[in-house]
Amino acid sequence: MDVNIAPLRAWDDFFPGSDRFARPDFRDISKWNNRVVSNLLYYQTNYLVVAAMMISVVGFLSPFNMILGGIVVVLVFTGFVWAAHNKDILRRMKKQRPTAFVMVVMLASYFLISMFGGVMVFVFGITFPLLLMFIHASLRLRNLKNKLENKMEGIGLKRTPMGIVLDALEQQEESISKFTDYISKVKE
Repeated sequence: MDVNIAPLRAWDDFFPGSDRFARPDFRDISKWNNRVVSNLLYYQTNYLVVAAMMISVVGFLSPFNMILGGIVVVLVFTGFVWAAHNKDILRRMKKQRPTAFVMVVMLASYFLISMFGGVMVFVFGITFPLLLMFIHASLRLRNLKNKLENKMEGIGLKRTPMGIVLDALEQQEESISKFTDYISKVKE
């Protein structure tokens, strides 16, 4: 599988001003999910840079706890994704309520890390960057270039790290999902 790194978007596009941010429609969860997925795919390298800066600061202050926290979160996430592929109830939860699924992973990680005493490192080094990504992805309005890039990702023309993570969570934009289902039926 050929994985491409998405380009770093211009910072004035990432933080364009208040006119390109809007509160999502909480009554239309599908539309909100599409916005979040679209922004996560489009701005993934910007999110990685922001998270890396925050992780670096926390890691500099407490390197052992930061490494331990990262390992725990990766292992718990991998375990939950594996379990979701083998247990139907977890698969439905992952597909229908991805935010709840990620929160369960984070809570399980929190409890494991609290046994080692690295809770503050977990909160500021791991949870806070994820929360900032989710807030930005929820509030940032999409543009035409954003939508076009995500269509290419969704139909398999490009594979990126965030696309792989979202595939593991079974999250795609609905129109992309319908289009790829149609293509796979035509191939058969």
